Amino acid sequence: MKFRKLLGAALLASTVLAAGAANAKTLVYCSEGSPENFTPAINTTGTSFDAARPVFNKLVEFTPGTTQVQPGLAESYDVTDGGKTLTFHLRKGVKFHSGVNGFTPTRDFNADDVLWSFERQGKADHPYAKVSGGAYDYYNDMGMPDLIDSLTKTDDYTVVMKLKVPNSPMLANLAMDFASIESAEYADYLMKKGTPEQFDQVPVGTGPFVFVDYQKDAVIRFKANPDYWGPKPKVDDLVFAITPDATARYAKLKANECQVMIAPNPADLAEMKTNPDINLLSQAGLNIGYLAFNNEKPPFDKLEVRQAIAMAIDRDAILKEVYQGAGQKAKNPIPPVMWSYDDSVKDVEYNPEKAKEMLKAAGITSLDTDLWWMPVQRPYNPNAKRMGEMVQADLEKVGIHAKLVSYEWGEYRKRMQAGEHQMGFLGWTGDNGDPDNFFAILFGCNKEGKPNSNNIPKWCNAKFQEDIAKAAESADTAERTKLYMDAQQIIAAEQPQLNIAHSTVFEPIRKEVTGYKVSPLGSHEFQNVDVAE
Repeated sequence: MKFRKLLGAALLASTVLAAGAANAKTLVYCSEGSPENFTPAINTTGTSFDAARPVFNKLVEFTPGTTQVQPGLAESYDVTDGGKTLTFHLRKGVKFHSGVNGFTPTRDFNADDVLWSFERQGKADHPYAKVSGGAYDYYNDMGMPDLIDSLTKTDDYTVVMKLKVPNSPMLANLAMDFASIESAEYADYLMKKGTPEQFDQVPVGTGPFVFVDYQKDAVIRFKANPDYWGPKPKVDDLVFAITPDATARYAKLKANECQVMIAPNPADLAEMKTNPDINLLSQAGLNIGYLAFNNEKPPFDKLEVRQAIAMAIDRDAILKEVYQGAGQKAKNPIPPVMWSYDDSVKDVEYNPEKAKEMLKAAGITSLDTDLWWMPVQRPYNPNAKRMGEMVQADLEKVGIHAKLVSYEWGEYRKRMQAGEHQMGFLGWTGDNGDPDNFFAILFGCNKEGKPNSNNIPKWCNAKFQEDIAKAAESADTAERTKLYMDAQQIIAAEQPQLNIAHSTVFEPIRKEVTGYKVSPLGSHEFQNVDVAE
């Protein structure tokens, strides 16, 4: 792939806008970071999912701005056999992008592409299984290998998925980004060229926008797909202006160098509300920001130590200074707006004197540890560095000496998933509106009782795993609710992490923008967005 040499992201965005004014309609989105790659199956961050989403479709998709599932590349589907058989009837005449990386498809999308996309994640002998590292965290952490009994095609436009047990969240799970459908023919084309690694860096899909190019830490460019099977995009060019600093993003928004931005500084919200050029959209977030204790590393393997540390941290002060009124203190991993939320859970009290007593009883009068902070701003944590400094100061008061640690975002995620941390900040925005997407991902463990990669606290509890497995299999919402409420009580008793806050998600857009909807799932979608000229 050839990368353009640019003076900077701002210069490119300005150039694109100038050209767009004369020749085409352009939408610029000020994003917060660079993607790790452009294949959702091997990603876990919203940053990377957002960057790939314009290119791809799934069998089923979420109606923009909602958690409702609607047909995607499958124009219809049937659920039979007590929920264990899902039959997908595929759309005909759907075209893959042409001209990307020298590739010209010779056929339309069909069942072979569906099988290829899932088998890459599920079969160790798949030709692309080990390409780009071969880690399929979502697929594995959601238990797909244990759920899917078979995936077959009965003809070119019918795919049958048979499950070993019923799974209520499955359709919603298949609307998630990891289930994006890719081109088997493009994969074969690159393999024959001897460049299979380009598959994940130069994407080809069926989505509303075609990938053009990417400059790391600067810009991603897309163009409207003229052959898109759905409603045609309303803009000709889509640009991601990668801008990690929230203040710089807002400056670009005010200057009309971008028209949509992610994650404003809470301190800027008041001004945004009065700016006549800006619409400040907001929605209660399906999210959680948390401090994970590595339950596999002493002394965090002791419950009383985890409880004492949680008690030593002043979350009210964090809410006031870091979230600045744009969040609420969290006592459960799922937010209050999600069904099955258990309000009877007793929250952790702030009591540093009692924390010192508990630590002393556990044999700890002084402790050196690390405290990892995220290098990017996310909706669930608007300023992880400042949060780290505040927690560091709180812990110092009880005899815990915390060293602040951070890495580049992709490296940070990888190291935390590997369990290198002792304590660290992370968070989650729900992918599909189902509680299973929080509990099974954030605290999932395999059959051997080992934590999955997205289980950052590295905590496994047999009763908890039994409850969430039963809940996923049940079609009875009342039964599922009771099981998830029991699961929340177990988490509260075991304190694998400190739940810090559920944030309100704010997204400022220019007044010229129409059709943009804030997603409860934290995604950013632009196929229905227009910009007045």
